[in-house]
Amino acid sequence: MGLKPLAIAEWIDIDEHFTYELSLKEKLSSHHRRDVFVSLPGSEVSQQETLALLLEHLLAYFPQRYQLQKNQIKDLTTGRVWCTNEFRKAPLELAGRLVQEDFLILELSDKGYILTAASVCFPLRWNLRSKLGLPLAAIHQPVPGYQEKLQRPVDSFFDNIKPNRLFWRSNWSIVETPELFLPPEKEKIREVKITKDNAGENLWLRVERQGFRRLEKSGAVLFTIHSYVYPLYLVKNSPEIALSLAKTLQEITSQMQIYKNILTIRDALLQYLE
Repeated sequence: MGLKPLAIAEWIDIDEHFTYELSLKEKLSSHHRRDVFVSLPGSEVSQQETLALLLEHLLAYFPQRYQLQKNQIKDLTTGRVWCTNEFRKAPLELAGRLVQEDFLILELSDKGYILTAASVCFPLRWNLRSKLGLPLAAIHQPVPGYQEKLQRPVDSFFDNIKPNRLFWRSNWSIVETPELFLPPEKEKIREVKITKDNAGENLWLRVERQGFRRLEKSGAVLFTIHSYVYPLYLVKNSPEIALSLAKTLQEITSQMQIYKNILTIRDALLQYLE
């Protein structure tokens, strides 16, 4: 799984794209709400716990940016104000609008941990609504080798994670657009043939920092995703990243290449990286 401990102070990351990404989240929430927020009845308790935990964190670690007064929270940098009373039925939706991270709540059931609520404005080739109510194994069914290699360790990790012990892992993909909202139906049609000469200008490296923490009161597991997108040509400044990526492309199976949508551009990618 590639898990590493995560300091509580680093749970939420605010970077130079904060203003743009929060503006994008507002637009998506207004025009594509069904696609970016889902919840099951009964998940409100875990949702509210998540929002309370996030607000506590933001006021403690980003006091120069956030201010809470009665039922209003204000972003002091942009002037944006949110009224918590407007999100009583969907607290997680507000949590997702406050920061760049996306949030998913998984609660224990007789099927194992299932997805009961999520605010995901920046999906990568997957449909959020189709995952609602599914257990971990079904959610990850498209991932090659998940059942054979990852299902048991993932289930064990979810069973044993403790409150206030945070973890993170990274995930990477090569994409043909810098767009953050990328459900399957928005997959970009390739406009130019990718070659060793144009790969840097026509491809992007998309990295997810995925965080995990146990909610102490409800017992649910909170999963966060912070998405970063970089033009591929930036690897010219980081030979070690180019070398690592090339090595990975040479090692991953054809099934994983298909899953990551890089099978048809793998050779051009390797030539560019070399």
